[in-house]
Amino acid sequence: MQLSFTDEEIAFRAEVRAWVAESLPTDLAAKVHGALRLSREDLQRWARILGAKGWLGWGWPKEFGGPGWNAVQRHLFEEECALAGAPRVVPFGPVMVAPVIMAFGTPEQQRRFLPGIASGEVWWSQGYSEPGSGSDLASLKTRAERVGDRYIVNGQKTWTTLAQHGDWIFCLVRTSLEGKPQTGISFLLIDMKSPGVTVRPILTLDGEHEVNEVWFDDVEVPADQLVGQENQGWTCAKYLLAHERTNIADVNRAKRELERLKRIARAEGLWEDTRFRDQIALLEVDIVALEMMVLRVLSAERGGKKSLDVAGLLKIRGSEIQQRYTELMMLAGGPYSLPFLFEAMEAGWQGDAALGGVWPGGDAHAHCIPLTSTYLNYRKTTIYGGSNEVQRNIVAQTLLG
Repeated sequence: MQLSFTDEEIAFRAEVRAWVAESLPTDLAAKVHGALRLSREDLQRWARILGAKGWLGWGWPKEFGGPGWNAVQRHLFEEECALAGAPRVVPFGPVMVAPVIMAFGTPEQQRRFLPGIASGEVWWSQGYSEPGSGSDLASLKTRAERVGDRYIVNGQKTWTTLAQHGDWIFCLVRTSLEGKPQTGISFLLIDMKSPGVTVRPILTLDGEHEVNEVWFDDVEVPADQLVGQENQGWTCAKYLLAHERTNIADVNRAKRELERLKRIARAEGLWEDTRFRDQIALLEVDIVALEMMVLRVLSAERGGKKSLDVAGLLKIRGSEIQQRYTELMMLAGGPYSLPFLFEAMEAGWQGDAALGGVWPGGDAHAHCIPLTSTYLNYRKTTIYGGSNEVQRNIVAQTLLG
C-alpha cells in the first residue's frame, strides 16, 4: 500500500492549485469560507468556469470529453478546489447521472445529454427518495406506465435537493409489480418543464429552501428517455451509488472546515483554552484517519486492485465528523452564534438588528453569523444517503456475514 504521492502527482496538484487560484472568483471563495448562502447563479458560475476548462466532468474518461484522470488525480483536484474555497459542484449531473448515461445510455442519449452536463449549462436533480422509501429505496411507488411511444408517470419524490433550480431530473420509477421489488424499477430522464411536474418547497430546520417535494401528475415522458432496459433500473441505481465511493466521506471539505474552526477559536479567544484545543486535536486526528482510509481506497485503485468496500464506513465517519465540527464552531462562537436572522445568510452581517438591537456582535464577530444555520442544517448528515443505523447494519453484515 502506497499512501504517499508520486512526483508526477505532486506536480499535478501544483498545476491544479495554480489554475484554481487564477480562475476562482474571489467573491465566491469569500462566501464559501464564510459559509454564506450560495445562489443558483453562484453555483452555476463556478460550474461554467470548470466546464470551459473541461474539468466539470473531472471524473469522466477522455472518450466522453473528460480529462481522463485516475482516482488519485480526481482526489487531488477535489481537495485543491475545497481548500481554495470553491463552491461544491452540484453532483447530480456530472457525478451521478452522467456516468449512468455513459454506461447504459444509447449513443443518441449520450450525444443529447452529456454536452449540457459537461458545460454546466443544464441543472440536473435526483428523483430517488419517496415518503416511506428512503433507506429502503426498493419500496418506491412512483409508477410509469408504457402507452405507445411514451411513459405516463404518476407519483411523488421527496427530499429532492435544489429541485427548484432543476432543468431535468433522473428518476427511479416502478414499471412492474411482478417479482422482487428491485426487478420492477426503471431509470427515466424527465424534463422538469413537462406539464404535470410540480415542485413544492420543504423548508428545513435552518429556514433554508434546500429540499423539495416533486409531484408527477400524468407526466408524459418519451420512451427514448428510458436509460437501459425496462425493469432493469436497479442496476443503474446501484452503479450510480457506487460510482463515487470516496466522495461520500467529504474529507476535503472537513479539512477546510477544520481550518475555519481554528480561525474562529483564535478570534473568540478559545485557542489558549487547553480543553477546547484538545477537542480540536481529537477532531483533527479523526479527519486524518478518515483521509488515510480514503487514500487506502485510492492506493488500491492506483495499483489496479479491487477497491476496498468501505463506502458505509466512509459515510458513517464522514457524516459524524461534519456534525462534530459544526458543534465545536457553535461552542467557540458562544453567545455570538446564537442570534439567527435568515437575511444574514445573504448580507453576511446582522449587527445591531439582532435581538431587537441589544446584540453586541457587529463586525468583530461576523464569522459567527452562519454558525447556527450550518449547525441546524448538518443534523441531516447522519440520515441522508442511507441512515448511519442502516449503514452500520450493512457494515456488520459485510464483515461478519
